[in-house]
Amino acid sequence: MSRPTVKQHLRYWFDNTMAKGTTALIGWLAVVSLALILVVSGLTLWLTPDEVFGHDGWPGVLWMTLMRTLSPGKIASDTGTAPFLTLMLIASLGGIFIVSTLVGVLSAGLRGKIEELRKGRSRIIESGHTVILGWSEQIFTIVSELVKAHASQPRSVIAIMADKDKPAMEEAIRARVGDTGRTRLVCRTGRPTEPADLDLMSLDTARGVVVLSPQEDDPDAHVIKTLLALAKRAGSHPPVVAALSSSRNMAAARLAGGADVHLVDSDDVASRLIVQSSRQSGMSVVCMDLLDFDRGEIYLRRDPALAGLTYGQALSAYATATVIGLRTAGGVVLNPSADTVIGTSDQIIVIAQDDSLIRLAAGGDQVDERHIVRAAHQPPTPARTLLLGWNGRAPQVIRYLDGYVTSGSVLDVASDHPAAGAGLGGLLNLTVNVKECDSTDRYALESLGAGVYQHVIVLSDDRYEPRHADTRTLMTLLQLRDMQNTLGERYSIVSEMHDENNRALAEVTEADDIVISDTVIGLLLAQLAESPHLADVFGYLFDSRGSEIYPRRAADYVVTGAPVTFSTVVESARRRGETAVGYRLADQIDRAPNFGVVLNPDRSRPLTFGTGDSVIVLAER
Repeated sequence: MSRPTVKQHLRYWFDNTMAKGTTALIGWLAVVSLALILVVSGLTLWLTPDEVFGHDGWPGVLWMTLMRTLSPGKIASDTGTAPFLTLMLIASLGGIFIVSTLVGVLSAGLRGKIEELRKGRSRIIESGHTVILGWSEQIFTIVSELVKAHASQPRSVIAIMADKDKPAMEEAIRARVGDTGRTRLVCRTGRPTEPADLDLMSLDTARGVVVLSPQEDDPDAHVIKTLLALAKRAGSHPPVVAALSSSRNMAAARLAGGADVHLVDSDDVASRLIVQSSRQSGMSVVCMDLLDFDRGEIYLRRDPALAGLTYGQALSAYATATVIGLRTAGGVVLNPSADTVIGTSDQIIVIAQDDSLIRLAAGGDQVDERHIVRAAHQPPTPARTLLLGWNGRAPQVIRYLDGYVTSGSVLDVASDHPAAGAGLGGLLNLTVNVKECDSTDRYALESLGAGVYQHVIVLSDDRYEPRHADTRTLMTLLQLRDMQNTLGERYSIVSEMHDENNRALAEVTEADDIVISDTVIGLLLAQLAESPHLADVFGYLFDSRGSEIYPRRAADYVVTGAPVTFSTVVESARRRGETAVGYRLADQIDRAPNFGVVLNPDRSRPLTFGTGDSVIVLAER
């Protein structure tokens, strides 16, 4: 290979200097301007010496040439010989080129700086802030809930980083969340998978980090890579909460994130909630009420005054809070045995409006023995369930359903999805039949004979984008409602949807329960971001082992049609080995936002239950 020439060396050096940006360009323009002024001034001294003396000598000529270079309009007032005017014209023409180039360089540089500021590339200078990494539909629920949680804090900050345009993120949040009150939003454009970009978020001083699963192909790979970036970056970071869309990636995510990461299995939580809702109407509403920051929240507290008492005695210990379980050295237990003794180091798990309102009752609860019903709990019988539609979490839904139903139960799957019925080996209690059916087709649905089923589950079809899938779900629900009205049939219907905004439309179909999976996961992430210590409580709540939430007939606990206090309901549930946490009124099922659910009610205020009302309890199956 031949050695580079001097010209190539100079060209390479020039390219390197030009690559330094706006400052280098301005420097080169200054050099060109200086060279032009010196050359024109020298020629003026040489070719027009008489003019030089008329303009105060060579300093005057330098100044005059500089002015013509910077302000070409000055030549209009020049007088003198032809060579002198020609030289000034050359200076003015050179000045036009230099000034126009300078204006262009400055404009481009300023535009670049404004674009950089618009994208948000400066480091956040905050402490105690909550960081959200990534972007998905869940972000609107999370931000909305964190705003509610921080309503009493004067200077709270939520910092968001995603690979999106900063103004677009801010506009989307304003449109979907609205006024954020005292909470300030700070958005930054960057890649959460890059440690250098993570340094912009001041993670060392943050309160917590939420990692979202993006709406793209293979989203869990993005989450795992973000967890690796958090683990490998220099410096510490606060507790991290991350959402995964598939259960099979949990092990890899735990390895990537380490001990400080709380993982939320979106598929698992949504599948369990769909199954629980299909068995007990209103389950999703109760869970969302527990997870949001509007009404009852879950708190852990240690009360020395309760040490030595049994769990059954502690149920009536608080005036403004509802006891639901214990956290001991062995872990979290919801609705433990009534004779469980509370230790000095044990924490009481309660539902309360606010932690500042939790206080011990002055006296014992007033229980009216006359209104307590001693009805035995009826054991479950084999049931027939119809599953309409199919998606990636359908096999998990069916396996959880298999764990709930008794032996001899039947599940019919009706879908035109090519994967329908795949991966269902090893079921113990369910007999599964698969039928090809377009769930939006009225005649196809009628041919299924829906009246023979006790429960119908409508899943979102993952072959379509979320909005279109929700539209198809709405069409199916409308067909089912019309069939019920026309044929006089009655079966519970639980449906899965993506967008919370479609809940109001779905209410027209009078479905018994609507599981908005993205909203539930968003609420759970917001709760864990604020209170990571509640991870074990919510893990227990969504686990099929142990006690779970059940809305059950109020008539099985107290006399209906007569005023009773909730203290009486609590005592009736205790005698059945259950913990009463609230109730649901049948005549308010369609009324947002509570849909008839009341958690942690006033224990002393009388209320009258009707025939269709329910008591919400924590109980074994």
